[in-house]
Amino acid sequence: MSDPVKTLVEHDAVIAESGLEIWIGAEPTFTLRSSEQPQWLFQALGGDKQAYALRLVRELQCRHPGSAILRTVGRQYAGEEVPRWSFGLYQRRDDQPVWQGPPDPVLCDRPVDESSRLQGFAEQLEQSLQDLGWNCRRFSTGSKASRILLLVRLDGTDLTALDISDTRFARASVHDQKTPSSGLSDVLAEEGYYLFSIDTSSPAEKQLVVSVELPLFDRVDVYLRCLDGLSQAANAAGLCYLLLAGFPPPVDYSVAWTTVTPDPAVIEINQAPQPDSLHFYQSNSELFEVADQLGLSPYRLHYNGRLSDSGGGGQFTLGGREPGSSPFFVAPRLLPRLVRYVNAHPSLSYLFATEYVGEASQSPRCDEGSRDRFLELSIALDQIEKQANISSEFLYLSLAPFLADASGNTHRSELNIEKLWNTSLPQRGCLGLLEFRAFRMPATPQRSIAIAMLLRSITAMLIKTDPAPRLLDWQDELHDRFALPFFLRRDLRQVLEDIAQAGFALSADFQAELLSESDRARWSCEFPAGELSIEQAIEYWPLVGDVATQESVGSRLVDSSTLRLQIALQAEGDKGDQLCEWQLQAGGYLLPLFVFFGCCL
Repeated sequence: MSDPVKTLVEHDAVIAESGLEIWIGAEPTFTLRSSEQPQWLFQALGGDKQAYALRLVRELQCRHPGSAILRTVGRQYAGEEVPRWSFGLYQRRDDQPVWQGPPDPVLCDRPVDESSRLQGFAEQLEQSLQDLGWNCRRFSTGSKASRILLLVRLDGTDLTALDISDTRFARASVHDQKTPSSGLSDVLAEEGYYLFSIDTSSPAEKQLVVSVELPLFDRVDVYLRCLDGLSQAANAAGLCYLLLAGFPPPVDYSVAWTTVTPDPAVIEINQAPQPDSLHFYQSNSELFEVADQLGLSPYRLHYNGRLSDSGGGGQFTLGGREPGSSPFFVAPRLLPRLVRYVNAHPSLSYLFATEYVGEASQSPRCDEGSRDRFLELSIALDQIEKQANISSEFLYLSLAPFLADASGNTHRSELNIEKLWNTSLPQRGCLGLLEFRAFRMPATPQRSIAIAMLLRSITAMLIKTDPAPRLLDWQDELHDRFALPFFLRRDLRQVLEDIAQAGFALSADFQAELLSESDRARWSCEFPAGELSIEQAIEYWPLVGDVATQESVGSRLVDSSTLRLQIALQAEGDKGDQLCEWQLQAGGYLLPLFVFFGCCL
């Protein structure tokens, strides 16, 4: 592919000229494909995975001076006693620094002991926060003598008469507590009390550094002022390193927050969303380059030489700079149109998906469930069309029951809207986001940006036009015809033609990238009548384990007892007339063939 920058700039300009705001993010996953250790095959945690994640964050931070490394609280599933680790990079989008203090100890490659500077740092931090106009009270409590607590009020409330024996002030680290089912919360912060826990930490052997566990802030501007105060205090105390931990930071369109977390067999990166394709490409290319330098791979090779993705998927997310500017709220008929368009074009469900698709997969289509639910979805879409004013909550509640797997899990749907306007999901349910889950991890940044451009173009098209006004009932044809790559690529060509007619055409290079056959095993040979090819097709594998929940601590079990192949004979010109004379036998059985535009399948 030639240099894509010019093409991306031109394509972004076309979308911008139409007045559309379509931000895009991704969740790429990387693995150590040469390793036979459990953490790189099926387990989420253990071994050297955390060390690799820290190295990845360190390399990214070195490329973005002025950003901050934050060690926050990760996800937690049933059966896990404490949250998983999560390392993040926090930076401003205007390139102004958010952190000018000492670096995270991940950048330290030598023995260090800064415990003697703990008290001095606590005193300096108290002074720095007071200089911001915040009231502070410093004290120690609990059994750990080295732990210093700093309680802060932002509204000027006097803290001198506060009863510091309150057991809430002696709370355990948020990293050591089980996250409640209601979601992560900071009870003290909700009452206006911000508790900073200052201690020493040993992030590596022969290292003892000062650490600060931060409370939960809900405003970016306040959080940035807090980081500035921390920077000044750490510099004044002469710290060489400072570990920042605690609750995740607040995020809006002015900052970029990228996290690195563990998942079964892979490291998952939740990339900060980008306002256009160019910025997405630059961010993605950087990430692929850093991962490659560390020996991490977006794909893996099986013992038989077959290529597959990393094993963790590669979802894409669309939204706006903030919830209110999400294209799904600015144009509330967009989501119903998208549901119908994806239903009409199975290539968007299967061509870029992982090996495990179908009703029991991680990304089932809305028409792969029960017959009754599909008919009810059609009714729901018709009712939405009749509404004069469609609220965010109405849109979510109308479609959430249908964009879910067989167990009702809204996270497991090829169109995942659990973060669109879900008031039942604490803190992150009302973000105006839609996640496309039917995508395997792209092997290259070029592949990733091609998919991102495709999704942005489809979204822009559907805001303007409605090419699929009704749901299609594919019945058995869905899994029979569209298991074959031939029909999937043919269907994708129709999608590319649709977006071109709407004015959002992709360049020839990006179209070729999307139609590439490199992701699937393929064998071919030449005959006088044409080319005979055998290509790995799609099998709708039933899942054996972990169907209804995400409670499993390992990879999901799959029944791989069958494998579907596509056998095709392609001919050009007059030779195509001879295709009807060909026969195919397997085990003595004559198999039916279909002649289609010079191709016999």
